[in-house]
Amino acid sequence: MFSHLVSHCFDSCVDDFTTKSLIQRETGCVSRCVKKFMAGSERISQRFQEGQAQMMAQPPPGR
Repeated sequence: MFSHLVSHCFDSCVDDFTTKSLIQRETGCVSRCVKKFMAGSERISQRFQEGQAQMMAQPPPGR
């Protein structure tokens, strides 16, 4: 997951290779990208947990 995050945000945000460090625009883009990715991952995890709880609350089939 971490390598996908790094790869995605780097590819999306970094396009100026004339300096060794990130420029301000790239830094802001990477920050927003990471926040958005983490929020999405958290929401997916919550939905998965909700689905698991619903499955556990149902009686087993055939009973």
